[in-house]
Amino acid sequence: MSKHWEHVPHDADVGIVGVGASREEAFEQAGLALTAVMVDLETVRSLEAVAVECEAPDLELLFVDWLNALVYEMATRRMVFGQFEVHLDDNRLTGRAWGERVDLRRHHPAVEIKGATYTELKVAIDQDGDWRAGCVVDV
Repeated sequence: MSKHWEHVPHDADVGIVGVGASREEAFEQAGLALTAVMVDLETVRSLEAVAVECEAPDLELLFVDWLNALVYEMATRRMVFGQFEVHLDDNRLTGRAWGERVDLRRHHPAVEIKGATYTELKVAIDQDGDWRAGCVVDV
């Protein structure tokens, strides 16, 4: 299966899932799913890179920390991201997110993401041998 992302309906919130051949690809695809909750990814230009680092006791908590770091960076920098690069070393993540400042006329943000939650949190290899990383984000 090729790398991709998905949205999963969940009451008033949104479930996001990243799928890839590696843990890193799954995390990167989940970053795209996160951005796609707010804006159409086709409208996002990768003009500026932002470094992201986090560390957690296990892979699932690291996934939530990654998403929440992205939410924080988007909120404080008033940016949206459309490209991601993740490197994992045990339970430490170093990565970059590329994007641009939000342009209300072009991006038409639908919602603001408050944060990633532990609801339906799972990072694992599926029956096809692909990595899937997902959880519910609070909107």
